[in-house]
Amino acid sequence: MDPELEAFVPLFPRTDLSDPVAARENFAGLAAAVPAPDTAGMEVEDRTVPADPDVAIRIYRPQHAQGALVWLHGGGFVMGNLDTEHTWATLIAQGSGTVVISVDYRLSPEHRHPAALDDAYAVLTWTAEHAAELGIDPERIAVGGHSAGGNLAAATALRARDEQGPAIRFQLLNQPGLDDRQETWSQRNFTDTPWMTRDKIAASWRHYLGSQPATPYAAPARATDLSGLPPAYIATAEFDPNRDEGLAYGLRLLQAGVSVELHQWPGTFHGSQAILSADISQRQNAELGAALRRALAP
Repeated sequence: MDPELEAFVPLFPRTDLSDPVAARENFAGLAAAVPAPDTAGMEVEDRTVPADPDVAIRIYRPQHAQGALVWLHGGGFVMGNLDTEHTWATLIAQGSGTVVISVDYRLSPEHRHPAALDDAYAVLTWTAEHAAELGIDPERIAVGGHSAGGNLAAATALRARDEQGPAIRFQLLNQPGLDDRQETWSQRNFTDTPWMTRDKIAASWRHYLGSQPATPYAAPARATDLSGLPPAYIATAEFDPNRDEGLAYGLRLLQAGVSVELHQWPGTFHGSQAILSADISQRQNAELGAALRRALAP
């Protein structure tokens, strides 16, 4: 493990998802401990997207931005909100020069699949329909997310393709959780890695799916046809149960004729980019912004 990251591992609380309310409180506490970035030179606005039910969003608008990213936070489908995601949405907006639309999607187990996906898709549709009002180019809209949010971004891209929905220019998938089956090498061997464990991921899927079977819109790794999807940037962490499903999804996209940039970050663990003082975290966060800037360039 990267020594700068390893020094922080004892400070990470051991958490599980058996009590979603307690898990959300712990998650919010961790997010609050990350230094808040400076939003000077950027407009930040809270809005509500009309849907059933309405979806709260937070828009980050750097100067002269023309493209947009619909961004889905992580948290195992159970945790996270606009406030816990504030740092990461800000960093991506700053690093990419792109309008970032952070989505406060419904959480499990109170709202199981497809509630979160419906919220994400509603925001994508609204963004495309209101491109002129938002001051963005409707041909330069991306979807992206971290962890469970990476799942939702990939599923949104699948759904948009299948339903001939809004055109998506790019998908930005950071350490995505894409496969409920937990059969990859990393899922079988990284059972007790920092922050994310095999049991925690299993609980996340139980909360998200309940008793319903997993479909490709719930677990995109189950999709049999990945052709016609937007180009992708997929980043994985070395010591992460989700690692191999992210790499496998990238390879399958390539084999389906989709342009993909794969970045496997050595010595990292799931969510370790939150340790902003580490050099490798700074590189990870900068590369997310740079990949998006390249993808949405005129």
